[in-house]
This record gives sequence, C-alpha cells and structure tokens, in this order.
Amino acid sequence: GLDVPLPEAGRPPAGAGVFQAAEPGLSRVYDAYSFSVLPLLGRYVARDEAAYRYLAESIRKHPDQDTLKGMMEAAGFARVQVYNLTGGVVAVHRGYRL
Repeated sequence: GLDVPLPEAGRPPAGAGVFQAAEPGLSRVYDAYSFSVLPLLGRYVARDEAAYRYLAESIRKHPDQDTLKGMMEAAGFARVQVYNLTGGVVAVHRGYRL
C-alpha cells in the first residue's frame, strides 16, 4: 500500500517541495477497457495476458481520489489538489511540503 512510501515522499531533501502523483480513475469506459481489451492486447502483443490482467486488478486496488487526497494530507502535505484529466481516466494529485 501507499501507507509507507507516501510519508517518505513528504521528506524532500531540501525541506520544501512538491509531490505529484498520477493515478488511474475508474470510469466505466476505462473499467471495461482494462478488464476486456487490455488483457487481449497483452495476449496478442506481449504474449502475456496474465500480466495485463494483473495490471488491471492492481489498478482496482488503488485508493480513490478522495482517499488518496486524505492520505497525502495525513502524510503532511498542504494545499492538496486533484486534477482530473481525460474525462476522469487519470487524475493528478499535487501536494506541497512547506
């Protein structure tokens, strides 16, 4: 999980800094793509359907936007913002260590 690395990311070497994380959204379109199309592409392009199915499943375990924002705030980041991109398929979380 993110409970260990996230606090570590909040300790930039020079004191102040910014942390940004891109995370997958789980729109219905992306959900259908990741569980139907992506494994098939893995089978035919990389000859490894299981790896691409694992990718889709691991994305499913990622915290939702509000949870990740709260985790960042709990880890000491200030002014945490969430920016949805591509219709919610991907979101960028930004927080500052002041």
